[in-house]
Amino acid sequence: MRVLVWQVHGGWMDGFVRGGHDYLVPADPEHPLPASPPSVREVPPEQLRDEPVDVVILQRLEEIDRAAELLGRRPGREVAAVFVEHNTPKRSPFGERHPLADQDEIPVVHVTHFNRLIWDSGRARTRVIEHGVADPGERYTGELPALGVVVNEPVRRGRVAGTDLLPRFAAEARLDCFGIDAELLPDHLGLTDERILVAGDLPTASLHAELARRRAYLHPMRWTSLGLSLLEAMHLAMPVLALATTEVPRAVPPEAGAISSDPEELALAARRLLSDPDEARACGQAARAYALEHYGLDRFLRDWDALLEEQFETHAGRRRRSAASDESETSVAPRSGVPVLEKGRDR
Repeated sequence: MRVLVWQVHGGWMDGFVRGGHDYLVPADPEHPLPASPPSVREVPPEQLRDEPVDVVILQRLEEIDRAAELLGRRPGREVAAVFVEHNTPKRSPFGERHPLADQDEIPVVHVTHFNRLIWDSGRARTRVIEHGVADPGERYTGELPALGVVVNEPVRRGRVAGTDLLPRFAAEARLDCFGIDAELLPDHLGLTDERILVAGDLPTASLHAELARRRAYLHPMRWTSLGLSLLEAMHLAMPVLALATTEVPRAVPPEAGAISSDPEELALAARRLLSDPDEARACGQAARAYALEHYGLDRFLRDWDALLEEQFETHAGRRRRSAASDESETSVAPRSGVPVLEKGRDR
């Protein structure tokens, strides 16, 4: 199939475009695509109308109108489409209506079961396709007695990202922090260089190599869908310490480290892993085995292949029924010299 998709979430996109389709991405000079498989092609927006797109992958509401403008076809009506919901609700944790609730043209695909549970989608069709991560390999060494943390914009996101919890963990071990604006953390938290190391916003390959040197991975998120950095750390065979919120209890088995809604319990587990490298390694092995089974790339791509095929066929069937209905309404078999009637004419 020819799939139109925008570059929005880099980690998710990296897995999605590894499938067996042709992926068309509207070219954006200000945000060029990173290295991608040959099946990914940037197309100047003004040329998309000439591309025979089979299905549109929407990830932002504004893309619905933008796709209609670029293709000359309305997503969900004149071309098959799905909307990928990456996020948890922002305003209400249980009562927020999804913007595409109660429509039946564009199914909403959630990336976690928690997301589908918590969003109110009304009668809109919904589906869950859980994340899939390209395996970076078993790279864990745990040689550094520190906790690795990967959080983008931790100061701006504050309690959502669990930034306020970090000083308690820093009392047990140095925090080695990766991600956008991580350099703001020491002053914000009042931590010294002995308690926090700013490791920077690294390219993915470098991030994996450096993260795997830390004794354990700390995931302090309170309210997020499911961080891909957590799944990547598990693939690396790192033991993980994670708050038992949103999708984490499903994504992380207890034997992979520690999962709790009590930060104190997690801090004590961090102390134990830091003092026992053998236990840390065993937890990391369990984390990797679970991640490979439940969040592997092959399963992710199979799920997407099935959905794309289903949605394409569903849309094609709907179009055929609509065309047949239009045909039956635009003509009536002539009888006794009665002329054919056209839809919209006075009868």
